[in-house]
Amino acid sequence: MQISRQTVFLVVDDFEVMRKVTSTQLRALGAEQIVTANNGLEALQILRTQPIDVVLSDWYMPTMSGLELLKAIRSDAKLFNLPFLMITAEAERERVAQAITSGVSDLLVKPYTTERLKQRLEKAMNCRPRAMPTSAAETALLGSAPSQATSKAVAAKPVRPPTILIVDDTPDNLHLLSHLFKEEYQVRVANNGEKALAFCCSDDPPDLVLLDIMMPGMDGFEVAQKMREHPSAESIPVIFVTAMTEESARLKGLELGAVDFVTKPIDPAILKPRVRNFMRYVALRKQLQADFDSMLDTARLHEDVEHITRHDIKGPLAGVIGLIQGLAADESMSRSTMTEQLHLIEETAQQVLDMINLSSQLFKIESGSFVLDAKPVNIDDLLRRIVEISRASFTGKNLNVLVKTGIPSGAALPQAFGDSMLCYSLLQNLVKNACEAAPAESQISVTVHDEEPLQIVVENKGAVPEDIRERFFDKFVTKGKQGGSGLGTYSAKLLAEAQGGQITLDVSDKMDTTTITVHLPRASAG
Repeated sequence: MQISRQTVFLVVDDFEVMRKVTSTQLRALGAEQIVTANNGLEALQILRTQPIDVVLSDWYMPTMSGLELLKAIRSDAKLFNLPFLMITAEAERERVAQAITSGVSDLLVKPYTTERLKQRLEKAMNCRPRAMPTSAAETALLGSAPSQATSKAVAAKPVRPPTILIVDDTPDNLHLLSHLFKEEYQVRVANNGEKALAFCCSDDPPDLVLLDIMMPGMDGFEVAQKMREHPSAESIPVIFVTAMTEESARLKGLELGAVDFVTKPIDPAILKPRVRNFMRYVALRKQLQADFDSMLDTARLHEDVEHITRHDIKGPLAGVIGLIQGLAADESMSRSTMTEQLHLIEETAQQVLDMINLSSQLFKIESGSFVLDAKPVNIDDLLRRIVEISRASFTGKNLNVLVKTGIPSGAALPQAFGDSMLCYSLLQNLVKNACEAAPAESQISVTVHDEEPLQIVVENKGAVPEDIRERFFDKFVTKGKQGGSGLGTYSAKLLAEAQGGQITLDVSDKMDTTTITVHLPRASAG
């Protein structure tokens, strides 16, 4: 990611050293405009007096914590859209769930490297802000264990053995310790403090440091002190391995954050289980980021599904209203026509209820856990209902919406093999999208071709803008449509692929037309 020089970052941390280190990392990524604050309250005052593009905040701070700052930003209409990256060592799922439901853009778990900071900034700056609060059901889901699908995905990734950095100025000690651990872990060695610190503050820091104290130049105490001043190194466990036995040395080591103290000469039977115990802690810390990512992805999936559901029911509801208005205005309508229209209203209202129920299926589709129960679907019947509703919804545009079968008269109409509700929502989205994009008094045609797979072609006047064609079926892509959410075509693609089909776009600038073709499995005849 190339950070624009014009992007203004606000770094919030109560430790001056950490503010300086984070600012240095941002400059390494190309940032030039960096503002700092030492607590949430000071940050909020800055946000209300000068333009800021991205907030990077520590969690625990006096006066106002990072979580309180996040809530204040998301409850302020002028600040609501700000990307907010929370930097934390927090391990409690319930508290992290609070940050997610409060609208955090992304979470970065300590320790982190410049490369990981870059990746998290990219995610935070590209995601839509999430409103607070979310539903109680979603909050409960966030506090639960990661989904089985997510756990499998995490487990499927190749896992690199943990890394131990052994620091000692004596070659024999380096050889002994590296030989002791090389079968279980990746082992790095450093014969002085400067090299050790460079390893720890790099973009690939070790998971545990076995650190000698008495070394020429930079001793072990100084190495540990400087490690605590860098985000890549501040949370790395340190075990001091030393000939020093004084209690004052032990106390100083503990003050610098050492997790253990081992005296020389080294007893492998004691050292190996101690290292193994701390490596379990390391594994748990690494799993935190994956777990929190899973929680955040789950929250975003739920919100996206809610957006899609709300988007999809607008068309049928507008159609119901149009039909009712038509009935009320036409006093000459025959009883049979009125009965037919009332049946259509009833069917459409039921369709809206089914769409609301569809939200759980959409979540399963996006999370990869959907299982299709395919049955023959009467596509012609679905299309005629959708077209009738669309005519009523867009009566002000005076559109000519036609359904063509492309099948000889008297021949059996082909059926798709899928889910009726998914097919309805898919096609309703496409027809609604075409009606929105088409100019007034133009024609929209929906043609069914009896092929294998079945083809449904939706064509309308008005070419999709060139700059969004490659991303046309991506989430939130829209242009030139008043109130457009960018979810209609994304939802259509999702629903087509969930039924084993596919969807394609073809644009003719010469003819000024947009053609969307849906391929769905065809039900076997008879």
